[in-house]
This record gives sequence, structure tokens and C-alpha cells, in this order.
Amino acid sequence: MGTSSSTLQNMEIARFMDNNEKFKAFVMESNTKKGIKIIDKSFLDDGDVFVKISFSSFNYKDGLAISGKTPILRKFPMIPGVDFCGKVINSSNKSFKKGDKVILNGWGVGENHTGGFSQFARVKSKWLIKLPKKISEKQSMIIGSAGYTAALCAILINENVKKKDGKILVTGASGGVGSIVINLLSNLGFQTVALSAKNKSYLLKLGAVEVIDRKDYKIAKKPLEKQKWAGCIDTVGGEILSSVISEIKYNGIIASTGLASSHLLHTTVYPFILRNITLAGVDCVYADKSKRIKAWNLLERKLDFSKLDFIKSEKNLSDLKTLSAKILQGKIKGRTLIKIGT
Repeated sequence: MGTSSSTLQNMEIARFMDNNEKFKAFVMESNTKKGIKIIDKSFLDDGDVFVKISFSSFNYKDGLAISGKTPILRKFPMIPGVDFCGKVINSSNKSFKKGDKVILNGWGVGENHTGGFSQFARVKSKWLIKLPKKISEKQSMIIGSAGYTAALCAILINENVKKKDGKILVTGASGGVGSIVINLLSNLGFQTVALSAKNKSYLLKLGAVEVIDRKDYKIAKKPLEKQKWAGCIDTVGGEILSSVISEIKYNGIIASTGLASSHLLHTTVYPFILRNITLAGVDCVYADKSKRIKAWNLLERKLDFSKLDFIKSEKNLSDLKTLSAKILQGKIKGRTLIKIGT
């Protein structure tokens, strides 16, 4: 009697799981002790899907975690890295099979569950979505969590603002979220204005119709200023967000998704009552699967993939400490791809 294909697959999985092969990961043993270590599968947290990681990406939250200056990590030791793309090695969930290409963004991975700066990951199947067919593994992590967040913001604007209503302001525009959302909104037919302290030509190439230098932007002093923007995607928080709130047009909306400048917000109720504006928070970490799929489908359809090479830099696990310092100093533009390697 022959052996069924499912039995052979189960035997292969069992051999894999019994093999205590070593692999590389960037490990935070404490806020001060960190670096590349050789580990085995027993180091990884529990999950029903085991993934061989091809690429990860470097995000602002990763910089905070690795710096140790902000309590991002919930336990030690921990492998940071809030997202990854790779191939399923084995799965006990019928939604995923060996060889499937998958993406993970958020869900506390890299914070309280071992994350993406590793050659392998073991995670819960409900955290994964399948890689869209027109997006490569490498492209998915140039996009990364920042690009996926940008897509969530673009959907919010597209569903609540009419193009004829006016321009959309993007703050912190040179960063990962800003870079990709400018391109998405431009391709959706919106006129976007970038607010950034640097990289004017870069932002115009991505699709911005105008770039305002941060030093030329005057912080509003009154609760209601002249109505300028039909909407805004804000990644910085603080006094800039406070100021933009006073400049949003009647019925406008702000997608708030960052605090690179400050988590504090000083405002009044006047813009919300007298101009009927909305301040909407956009969370990418615990968004449900339907939102994730919708965001990645938008990226597949509307992102100009020719721009990805233009906005990305490629780094390795060995570069993570340096990247952490740079991103907190505002010295990184665009998207940073982390090549995991073999």
C-alpha cells in the first residue's frame, strides 16, 4: 500500500520540528544588551504556523524598541521586528499550507511575541494574510507596516473626502508612512501637499503637488484659522497636529497615526463643533483581517511600484543598532528593507 501525500507531508513536518537546527536572530536581552545571536526553535514563542522569513522592514516602532528608551518591549529576551514576509514551512491550520507566501504586520509581534528580525518565526495563523499575487516578497517589505498603515489612511481619506473638496496635507511626509501615502493618494486622484523639513524633490517625484518646508509652516495660535485642507494624514502629533486641526475645512477629516514629534495634543472643541471635522485614529497593529486585506489590495492596485526602488534602502540585521539611532533623530527617509539572509 502506498503512502498518501498528506502522510508524507506530516512525516516531513515531524522531521523538521525534531531538527533543532540553529539560526540567526537579533535578540534584545535587555534594553541595553542586544545583538545578533544564534538560537533554535525553542527560543520562539508559540504559534500554529512556522515561517521561514525572507525580508522584514525597519519602522519607527522598531527604532523605539531597539533604542530601549521607550517601553515598547513587554518582556525579555525578545526578538524585535513588527513585520515580516516569508514562506510557510509548516502549519496546523488549514488556511495555510507549506509554501504559501505570507505577510505579518503588527499583532504585538516584535513587542510581546518574538518578531521579524529572525530567520524563522512561529506565529498564530490569524495574524497572517497571504501575499497578494502582484506583490513580491521583497516589495511587500519595502512597503512594510508603514506602507500598510499608509493604505489604511488613504482608504479613510478616499471614503470621506471628495477630490473637489481640496488638497490633502501629509505631515512627516519624508517618512515611511508619508512617502507611500503621498503616492497612493496621488494615484487615487487627490492633490497632496507634503509638510517636511527635507527632501523636496523626492516628495515631488512621489506625487506631491507642493512641498511646505517645516520651517516655513507657522503654528496656529488661534483655535480657528483659515480653512486650508480638505483632509490630513498626520504622522507627527504635537503642535503640528494641534495647528492643522484649526485649518481643516468644514466636514474635513484628519487621520492621526503617529507621534514622531510628540504624543501631546493641545486643541479646543471649536473646530469639531463649528466645522464638523473628524479626528480619526488609525491603528495598524490590531486592525482586523478584512481591513488588512483591503489595505493590501489597495497597495496592489494603486501603488506605483516603480517608485519602490526610489524610496528604499537595503540593510541587514547587523545594521539595526545604527538604524535605531538614525530613525529617532529623523535621519531616515522612505523605507528601509531588512534582508534576513540565510
